[in-house]
Amino acid sequence: MTRLSDPLAAVGAGRDPGPFALVRREGADHVDLFTGPVRTAGRLADLPLPEDGAGPHTLALVPFRQVTERGFECVDDGLPLEFLAVEAHRRIPLAEVLDDLPDAEVRTRDAGFDIADDEYAAIVERVLADEIGRGEGANFVIHRTMRAAVQGDPLAAALAALRRLLLRERGAYWTFLVHTGTRILVGASPERHVSVADGLVEMNPISGTFRHRGETVDRAELLRFLHDEKEVEELYMVLDEELKMMAVVAEHGGQVVGPYLKEMAHLAHTEYLLAGRCSRDVRDVLRETMFAPTVTGSPMENACRVIARHERTGRRYYAGVLALLGRDEQGRQTLDAPILIRTAEISPTGALRVPVGATLVRHSTTAGEVAETHAKAAGVLAALGLGPDAPRSATEPAVRYADDPEVRAALAARNAPLARFWLEQREPGALALRGLAGRRALIVDGEDTFTGMLAHQLGALGLAVTRRDWPDPGPLDGYDLVVVGPGPGDPRDATAPKMVALRALLTELLASGRPTLAVCLGHQLLAGLLGLPLHRRDAPYQGLPRDVPVFGTTRRVGFYASFTARADADRVAGPYGPVEVSRDPADGAVHALRGAGFAGVQFHPESVLSQDGTRVLADLLGHLLDRPALSAHGAADRG
Repeated sequence: MTRLSDPLAAVGAGRDPGPFALVRREGADHVDLFTGPVRTAGRLADLPLPEDGAGPHTLALVPFRQVTERGFECVDDGLPLEFLAVEAHRRIPLAEVLDDLPDAEVRTRDAGFDIADDEYAAIVERVLADEIGRGEGANFVIHRTMRAAVQGDPLAAALAALRRLLLRERGAYWTFLVHTGTRILVGASPERHVSVADGLVEMNPISGTFRHRGETVDRAELLRFLHDEKEVEELYMVLDEELKMMAVVAEHGGQVVGPYLKEMAHLAHTEYLLAGRCSRDVRDVLRETMFAPTVTGSPMENACRVIARHERTGRRYYAGVLALLGRDEQGRQTLDAPILIRTAEISPTGALRVPVGATLVRHSTTAGEVAETHAKAAGVLAALGLGPDAPRSATEPAVRYADDPEVRAALAARNAPLARFWLEQREPGALALRGLAGRRALIVDGEDTFTGMLAHQLGALGLAVTRRDWPDPGPLDGYDLVVVGPGPGDPRDATAPKMVALRALLTELLASGRPTLAVCLGHQLLAGLLGLPLHRRDAPYQGLPRDVPVFGTTRRVGFYASFTARADADRVAGPYGPVEVSRDPADGAVHALRGAGFAGVQFHPESVLSQDGTRVLADLLGHLLDRPALSAHGAADRG
């Protein structure tokens, strides 16, 4: 089969064409046609990936509920993990596909959002006040769904919508249609979630939305968008969150490339590329990266709790992924997985669902987030006859504002305040401190995988690092340093199991004199044990870079916190000896503290926002571990 005549003839005759998928990847001059039976699997690890034969083997439709594999909460809608077992694969020229697909209007009725604008605005207000304001995380994505009924044959309508997306949408990572027999997914996703090829794992966090109607873009407005504080910080936060995932699946963490401008028919986004070497099974990579913070929030585990609290309905495929698994000519595993956004789901009876969400951060406004959901849905709604088409065809040459010198300068300027540790290639051993060889550190994770990034930084400085979760930190013997890490929640809560466990751990560490470093939540709990009062900030410090004093030196560091300890003096007496405090002169907020055998920082030295993070860690290790000599060109002089 080299054309679509067989499946289209079956659709035209009212017959079931059998399962198939059509995929155009970004920039390709062809469309991939995959055919084969559809089966189900219980876990991602159960997806088949035969040893023999190069090419694609499995196309999986991964619903959001699969996140329960990681032990995360969700409203379980029971959707199965389905996959198309690829038996035949053909590449068809794009022009032939456009000729074969039906050029017809898609007709629908009874269209409307399941959550009205004013109700969605109220949810936004609650999340900003009750979740971000109370320290549950830095950002959260809350979705709603446009629903309608397709008139006529649902598959014929989806094929017509695919044709319009191929003609009108631009900048999509995948433009696709998947027909399983029990459901149809058709869409144009702008975002690669994760891919693996030639041993290289890549992720593409996208955030920030510049809305337009497909007409000539107002260049001045675009430049204002690129300098907008909310949009800049929103991208930084998802960059940090996906660096956490890369810290788990890539051998040396992720290197940051970009940012770039992704231009589409109805809007534009900003994005980064993260890359790192990987030797893990691609199904494991897929599991460890469920799901993108750009469609959930951060920290990831608590974001899932927040989503379940405020959405109250299952997400079905929204925020899940399509995942194409295969092998290359050398037999190495491959993976390509776009996020299921800007995607319509159509049932065999014609029930249409187009889910869309907005990213809520501390600068969010209710009106802005409501408008963002409409803008994000515009492309796929236009293809379904539920909105106006962009006036310019995706197949015609378009003005690329990404090539504009001022746009490129504005994008490049975003990297100036960021940590070079994540922006530059790192040679093994280049940052190692003398005196740390053979020393071991244990990081206790408080439900925030920033600890993965922290492990890479401490490893680069010369420590051998082990990371464990807070419910079971294990024995402490054999470790030269214990790091009590970050996590969401109210540190003042005397009954929350996590707070009780981490306080007990810190109490044991302080009593034993074992060198201890506490970060963010760990720092807050440490400060409380040292007698410093804890307060909820009037405005949350979520995703906020600041220049602050750290033991006599001004450092550029990134905060993710809604609570802080306070002190009235730079030195205080504590139950474990005197404590030196670095604090805000205006309100006494404690940015860092240290004493005999312990230290704590309210900020995240591992964050991409912490330009001076590696310097701070090097100094703290010098304080805690018998002051190892710092290399003249080592971490003390690099960020």
